[in-house]
Amino acid sequence: MFFDEIATFGGFYFIGIGGVSMSALARLLHDRGAAVRGSDDVASEITAKLTACGIPVHIGSGEKITEQTVVYTGAISEDHPQLKAARDAGKRLIGRAELLGMVASSFPHVVSVAGCHGKTTTGSMLAHIFLHGGRKFTSHIGGEDLTLGNYTSTGGDYFITEACEFKRSFLSLRSELAVILNCDRDHTDCYASQAELTEAYRAFAANSGRVIVNADDLVARSIPHTLSFGLYSGDVRAENFRSVGEKYAFTVAERGIPVVRVRLSVVGKVHVYNALAAYCAARLYGFTAEEIARGLENFKGVKRRFELVGTLCGAPVVCDYAHHPREISATLETARRLSEGCVRVVFQPHTYTRTRDLMAGFVEALRTAENPIICKTYAAREPFDASGSAVALAGRIAGARYVQTPEQLRRRLKEDLKEGDTVLALGAGDIYQVMRGIVEGGGAGG
Repeated sequence: MFFDEIATFGGFYFIGIGGVSMSALARLLHDRGAAVRGSDDVASEITAKLTACGIPVHIGSGEKITEQTVVYTGAISEDHPQLKAARDAGKRLIGRAELLGMVASSFPHVVSVAGCHGKTTTGSMLAHIFLHGGRKFTSHIGGEDLTLGNYTSTGGDYFITEACEFKRSFLSLRSELAVILNCDRDHTDCYASQAELTEAYRAFAANSGRVIVNADDLVARSIPHTLSFGLYSGDVRAENFRSVGEKYAFTVAERGIPVVRVRLSVVGKVHVYNALAAYCAARLYGFTAEEIARGLENFKGVKRRFELVGTLCGAPVVCDYAHHPREISATLETARRLSEGCVRVVFQPHTYTRTRDLMAGFVEALRTAENPIICKTYAAREPFDASGSAVALAGRIAGARYVQTPEQLRRRLKEDLKEGDTVLALGAGDIYQVMRGIVEGGGAGG
């Protein structure tokens, strides 16, 4: 087993240790007794937490790596100085996805959550169910649960992890139980067609012992499965909806038989799907319906998932990770139901290829927003492409305005905001940090 061999790896150095997944893996190895260090381009809350728990973090790429094993992410370029130096020195190089697979292989029970949307929320919901159900588990989450963070460990019986489809990384996992939430087209930089993406999900499912799928997703439900869930079809369904302030309560029915009432503490109807997925997984592991309901009700949310970060000119500012057309539409619908006035949308596109290839979907999702603000694209790992730029997107939406800097965004918002409005900032890049900076910079006075 991997954990039994940790000492033979000669220490681990993480390039990009400030990433959510990377930091969780670093903490997990550290807790297992491994020598762990790492570097990142910028200091952050995550790097501060790593330092606080005894993992040294160097900011920048100039530190010499003395460890024998180097872990890196797909976001690191091949010409990164530390990665090049490690390669030239003949060190053992392990990609993030490969390490995740190695870690997972050391647990007797592995639950992997896949899908274009909802992985973080569903994984976090499962962690709360396992926690309140008294099971010994370790969770590796691709976001920051408001109470459990991105990593929690109460023991080594169960491993709960996100399974990311980017570059087919989830194929490194061999899961006892796989959950497939949806199969929307995404990551067009590594999948040339929906058919290629679907085939990857099928391969992921084939690597798993049992499979749970969303029966309301046309692609997901076509994948061979053990159990299905949905609002309109599936073995496990949600019935008798009630909503107060966009927080939903519903009855879970198993094959038509009402079983338990669930009351969620997070806003948005989309979370009903996530809760049903977590419910199915927990039921297959023998949890009672009542135990699951308690765990779901104790889940308070995840950072950047409809998170209220403050106010600007008296208007509440909500940030959400939505960076895909379907996510944007769902989040905007929720915001409209909660806002007394206009929902002022700020959107930062994430990668040129996604924006270019899903352009029609982004236009459709944003065209109903009143004069949306489109921020400069968060390029991530990609070179500039005018056809997938924020300027190109803004030019296709009537009334949209393009801004390039945080200061331009701040001025534009102050000009637009009226009493009763809500600011809804969307995107998977640094828009979260930008909006927090604007709010904390004293914008509340007008």
